[in-house]
Amino acid sequence: MKNGSIKDIEKKLLSDNWYTLNKYTFKYQRPDGSWETQHREAYDRGNGAAILLYNSKKGTVVLTRQFRMPTYVNGNENGMMIEVCAGLLDGDNPADCVRKETEEETGYKISNVQKVFQTYMSPGSVTEILYLFVGEYDESMKVSNGGGAEDETENIEVLELNFIDAMKMVASGEIKDAKTIMLLQHAKLNALV
Repeated sequence: MKNGSIKDIEKKLLSDNWYTLNKYTFKYQRPDGSWETQHREAYDRGNGAAILLYNSKKGTVVLTRQFRMPTYVNGNENGMMIEVCAGLLDGDNPADCVRKETEEETGYKISNVQKVFQTYMSPGSVTEILYLFVGEYDESMKVSNGGGAEDETENIEVLELNFIDAMKMVASGEIKDAKTIMLLQHAKLNALV
Protein backbone atom coordinates (compact mmCIF):
# COMPACT_ATOMS: atom_id res chain seq x y z
CA MET A 1 0.00 0.00 0.00
CA LYS A 2 1.55 3.28 -1.11
CA ASN A 3 1.65 6.23 1.26
CA GLY A 4 -0.56 8.99 -0.17
CA SER A 5 1.20 11.53 2.05
CA ILE A 6 4.35 11.42 -0.08
CA LYS A 7 4.75 12.84 -3.60
CA ASP A 8 7.25 14.34 -6.02
CA ILE A 9 10.15 12.11 -5.01
CA GLU A 10 13.52 13.05 -6.51
CA LYS A 11 16.57 10.83 -6.09
CA LYS A 12 20.19 11.96 -6.41
CA LEU A 13 23.15 9.57 -6.22
CA LEU A 14 25.73 10.87 -3.74
CA SER A 15 28.11 7.90 -3.70
CA ASP A 16 28.46 4.40 -5.10
CA ASN A 17 31.92 3.72 -3.74
CA TRP A 18 31.18 0.83 -1.35
CA TYR A 19 27.41 0.54 -1.69
CA THR A 20 25.09 3.39 -2.68
CA LEU A 21 24.16 6.56 -0.86
CA ASN A 22 21.21 8.49 -2.30
CA LYS A 23 19.66 11.82 -1.36
CA TYR A 24 15.87 11.93 -1.61
CA THR A 25 13.91 15.18 -1.84
CA PHE A 26 10.15 14.81 -1.55
CA LYS A 27 6.96 16.45 -0.45
CA TYR A 28 5.36 15.12 2.74
CA GLN A 29 1.81 15.90 3.79
CA ARG A 30 1.58 16.95 7.43
CA PRO A 31 -1.37 15.92 9.65
CA ASP A 32 -2.93 19.39 9.14
CA GLY A 33 -3.04 18.75 5.34
CA SER A 34 -0.23 21.14 4.38
CA TRP A 35 2.73 19.93 2.32
CA GLU A 36 6.39 20.40 3.28
CA THR A 37 9.57 19.60 1.40
CA GLN A 38 11.88 17.15 3.16
CA HIS A 39 15.39 15.86 2.39
CA ARG A 40 16.71 12.47 3.51
CA GLU A 41 19.78 10.41 2.71
CA ALA A 42 19.50 6.64 2.51
CA TYR A 43 22.32 4.12 2.36
CA ASP A 44 21.55 1.02 0.26
CA ARG A 45 23.78 -1.99 0.79
CA GLY A 46 21.23 -4.64 -0.12
CA ASN A 47 19.34 -6.96 2.21
CA GLY A 48 20.97 -9.43 4.57
CA ALA A 49 20.43 -12.44 6.77
CA ALA A 50 21.81 -13.53 10.14
CA ILE A 51 21.64 -16.69 12.22
CA LEU A 52 22.13 -17.72 15.83
CA LEU A 53 23.67 -21.18 15.98
CA TYR A 54 22.78 -23.00 19.19
CA ASN A 55 23.37 -26.41 20.72
CA SER A 56 20.61 -27.28 23.17
CA LYS A 57 22.43 -30.32 24.59
CA LYS A 58 25.65 -28.46 25.38
CA GLY A 59 23.94 -25.17 26.25
CA THR A 60 26.17 -23.25 23.83
CA VAL A 61 25.94 -20.75 20.99
CA VAL A 62 28.38 -19.93 18.19
CA LEU A 63 29.15 -16.26 17.67
CA THR A 64 31.84 -14.41 15.75
CA ARG A 65 34.25 -11.61 16.60
CA GLN A 66 35.54 -9.22 13.96
CA PHE A 67 36.70 -5.64 13.47
CA ARG A 68 33.97 -3.16 12.49
CA MET A 69 35.32 0.23 11.39
CA PRO A 70 32.03 2.16 11.85
CA THR A 71 31.95 1.16 15.53
CA TYR A 72 35.60 2.09 15.95
CA VAL A 73 35.08 5.63 14.67
CA ASN A 74 32.04 5.96 16.95
CA GLY A 75 33.72 5.15 20.26
CA ASN A 76 34.18 1.37 20.30
CA GLU A 77 37.81 1.48 21.51
CA ASN A 78 39.15 -1.55 19.68
CA GLY A 79 36.46 -1.79 16.99
CA MET A 80 35.87 -5.48 17.69
CA MET A 81 32.27 -6.70 17.72
CA ILE A 82 30.82 -10.00 18.89
CA GLU A 83 27.97 -10.95 16.56
CA VAL A 84 25.88 -13.75 15.16
CA CYS A 85 26.92 -15.02 11.75
CA ALA A 86 25.55 -12.73 9.02
CA GLY A 87 25.94 -11.62 5.44
CA LEU A 88 24.36 -9.88 2.48
CA LEU A 89 21.95 -11.88 0.33
CA ASP A 90 23.91 -11.24 -2.90
CA GLY A 91 21.07 -12.73 -4.95
CA ASP A 92 20.46 -15.71 -2.65
CA ASN A 93 17.23 -16.26 -0.77
CA PRO A 94 17.66 -15.55 2.97
CA ALA A 95 17.76 -19.21 4.09
CA ASP A 96 20.41 -20.12 1.50
CA CYS A 97 22.38 -17.02 2.47
CA VAL A 98 22.58 -17.99 6.15
CA ARG A 99 23.58 -21.55 5.28
CA LYS A 100 26.40 -20.25 3.04
CA GLU A 101 27.54 -17.61 5.55
CA THR A 102 27.46 -20.13 8.40
CA GLU A 103 29.86 -22.41 6.57
CA GLU A 104 32.16 -19.55 5.46
CA GLU A 105 32.27 -17.76 8.81
CA THR A 106 31.95 -20.53 11.41
CA GLY A 107 32.91 -23.73 9.58
CA TYR A 108 29.59 -25.45 10.36
CA LYS A 109 27.55 -26.90 7.49
CA ILE A 110 23.94 -26.71 8.59
CA SER A 111 20.78 -27.55 6.67
CA ASN A 112 17.86 -26.85 9.02
CA VAL A 113 17.29 -23.16 9.66
CA GLN A 114 14.21 -21.40 11.05
CA LYS A 115 13.29 -17.81 10.21
CA VAL A 116 12.18 -15.93 13.32
CA PHE A 117 12.17 -12.22 12.35
CA GLN A 118 12.37 -9.85 9.41
CA THR A 119 13.43 -6.36 10.46
CA TYR A 120 14.74 -2.95 9.46
CA MET A 121 17.73 -2.40 11.76
CA SER A 122 18.30 1.31 11.15
CA PRO A 123 15.22 2.60 9.28
CA GLY A 124 16.18 6.26 9.55
CA SER A 125 19.15 5.89 7.22
CA VAL A 126 19.62 2.35 5.85
CA THR A 127 17.30 0.56 3.41
CA GLU A 128 18.39 -2.96 4.45
CA ILE A 129 15.89 -5.60 5.52
CA LEU A 130 17.57 -8.19 7.76
CA TYR A 131 16.17 -11.73 7.91
CA LEU A 132 16.96 -13.36 11.28
CA PHE A 133 17.22 -17.13 11.74
CA VAL A 134 18.10 -19.73 14.35
CA GLY A 135 19.63 -23.14 13.68
CA GLU A 136 20.86 -25.99 15.82
CA TYR A 137 24.42 -27.24 15.35
CA ASP A 138 26.52 -30.11 16.67
CA GLU A 139 30.14 -31.18 16.23
CA SER A 140 29.31 -33.56 13.36
CA MET A 141 28.48 -30.48 11.23
CA LYS A 142 31.96 -28.95 11.57
CA VAL A 143 33.62 -29.00 8.13
CA SER A 144 36.29 -26.29 8.50
CA ASN A 145 37.71 -23.70 10.88
CA GLY A 146 35.57 -20.92 9.36
CA GLY A 147 36.96 -17.41 9.55
CA GLY A 148 35.18 -15.91 6.54
CA ALA A 149 35.71 -15.90 2.81
CA GLU A 150 39.36 -15.28 1.92
CA ASP A 151 38.51 -12.62 -0.66
CA GLU A 152 36.31 -10.61 1.76
CA THR A 153 39.05 -9.60 4.28
CA GLU A 154 36.80 -10.48 7.22
CA ASN A 155 39.35 -12.05 9.62
CA ILE A 156 36.60 -13.63 11.71
CA GLU A 157 37.27 -15.33 15.03
CA VAL A 158 34.76 -18.09 15.83
CA LEU A 159 33.52 -18.20 19.43
CA GLU A 160 31.63 -21.06 21.02
CA LEU A 161 30.16 -19.68 24.23
CA ASN A 162 28.04 -21.02 27.04
CA PHE A 163 24.59 -19.48 26.51
CA ILE A 164 24.44 -18.12 30.07
CA ASP A 165 27.82 -16.43 29.55
CA ALA A 166 26.61 -14.91 26.26
CA MET A 167 23.57 -13.46 28.05
CA LYS A 168 25.87 -12.03 30.74
CA MET A 169 27.91 -10.41 27.94
CA VAL A 170 24.74 -8.70 26.71
CA ALA A 171 24.00 -7.43 30.23
CA SER A 172 27.58 -6.16 30.69
CA GLY A 173 27.64 -4.43 27.30
CA GLU A 174 30.35 -6.68 25.88
CA ILE A 175 27.84 -7.75 23.21
CA LYS A 176 26.42 -4.56 21.66
CA ASP A 177 25.17 -5.76 18.29
CA ALA A 178 21.38 -5.42 17.90
CA LYS A 179 20.78 -8.50 15.73
CA THR A 180 22.80 -10.63 18.15
CA ILE A 181 20.93 -9.32 21.18
CA MET A 182 17.58 -9.92 19.47
CA LEU A 183 18.44 -13.51 18.56
CA LEU A 184 19.89 -14.30 21.99
CA GLN A 185 16.72 -12.90 23.61
CA HIS A 186 14.62 -14.99 21.21
CA ALA A 187 16.57 -18.09 22.24
CA LYS A 188 16.04 -17.28 25.92
CA LEU A 189 12.30 -16.54 25.55
CA ASN A 190 11.74 -19.74 23.58
CA ALA A 191 14.01 -21.92 25.76
CA LEU A 192 16.10 -23.02 22.76
CA VAL A 193 19.26 -23.37 24.84
